[in-house]
Amino acid sequence: MPRELTTRIVQDPSDGFRFLPHLTTQAPDLLVSFDVLGGGRIRARMSGSAVPALHGTEHKVDLHATPDEVHGAAARLRARWRTQFVDFQPVDDLGRSVQGRRRPYATSADLSAEPEEELRRIVADLARSGESLLFSTLLRGDDEPTKIFRNSLRSALSQEGLRVRFDSELHLPWPLLCTTTEDSTVPATLQVLFTRFLGHRHQIEHTSDAYAWIGPPGAAHERPSVSLNHDVHVGSATRADEVAKALAAGTDYTVRTTYEELVRDLEKPELDEQLMYFWCHGEFVGNPPELPTLVIKLTDGAPIDGHTVRELRANYRHGCFRPLVLLNACHTGVSAASADRAFLGSMLIEHGAQGVLGPQIAMPQAFAAEYALEFVTRYLRGAATAGQITHELARHFAARYRNPLGFAYGLHCGMDARLDRTRGGEA
Repeated sequence: MPRELTTRIVQDPSDGFRFLPHLTTQAPDLLVSFDVLGGGRIRARMSGSAVPALHGTEHKVDLHATPDEVHGAAARLRARWRTQFVDFQPVDDLGRSVQGRRRPYATSADLSAEPEEELRRIVADLARSGESLLFSTLLRGDDEPTKIFRNSLRSALSQEGLRVRFDSELHLPWPLLCTTTEDSTVPATLQVLFTRFLGHRHQIEHTSDAYAWIGPPGAAHERPSVSLNHDVHVGSATRADEVAKALAAGTDYTVRTTYEELVRDLEKPELDEQLMYFWCHGEFVGNPPELPTLVIKLTDGAPIDGHTVRELRANYRHGCFRPLVLLNACHTGVSAASADRAFLGSMLIEHGAQGVLGPQIAMPQAFAAEYALEFVTRYLRGAATAGQITHELARHFAARYRNPLGFAYGLHCGMDARLDRTRGGEA
């Protein structure tokens, strides 16, 4: 009679020839790719468990929109967030600025005391623009393949709580894009409008030109290794000091305020930091005949850009440099439509960073400091990933403070980045 034999494995002949545990990752629920082809064509591809497909195949279609057209619409959307929301100035019946309400949405993160109908009207305009960019500009077209792709993506994005990766050569403010409304004849409430933004509905990361290195994970620390890289003159009237205290509490903490200090450390082969926080000014500067370049400046005002990172880290791509970077640089959203907005972040990722989180628009300092305090506090606990925290904060500021600016932070790679602690470390 057949019977099961007891076995004992004394040797594992596959040891060293299998996937390492840290390389086993969870695939996103939805992967959407936009590739720029020759002749100014855009090819869209989509796959994942959140979208129906036969035999695991992907949806694919060549779009009617051109890259320049899409970049122009994206620049308009960012500009509308700045002019319609951040710089909004209430006026009275005679067109005079309302006393006591000087740029109210830029001077405080808490908008719960502001008139709801006023907020609702502005957010509705921004939601309409975000929907139009995605469905009426990028995915426009009446041919059957485009309609199938557009409807499949609309259906997938209408779900809640997905892990979404936009692998795209088009650098768009993905969290600011919106799903379609079910009934446009009935004005939506403010909270319903918030739920239309992709940043409210899903965890989102953008990947593309930055190659995230595959290698051993960064070493866990009993005391997290973090740094504050800042301009000491920025944000004196905000909660910036509290962010610094949160970074310093129970960590190995480094402060850099000058170009020379940052360069000195970036050119070291081993720069074992788990979180790098930048609190400083950022701007696009001319680089004729090339595109404008994003630079950040610490206290001494010397420009630091993606080329600086490449020059300093080119020989150490496999060195110990695996931080998540929170790039809270003011005014980084101001640019020409065709400017390469992601070059600095791409260079940080290409040379080892797990991901870069930063604002997609010119962010007011009051909100930027509040956002950083919440993010740093949660990330240093080591209990949640950067993607989870970014999603939580988008909802947190919308629900508690009626403020949609949390949607304006975008994650370039790093959705699964998490701060690892040793067993003896305290959260």
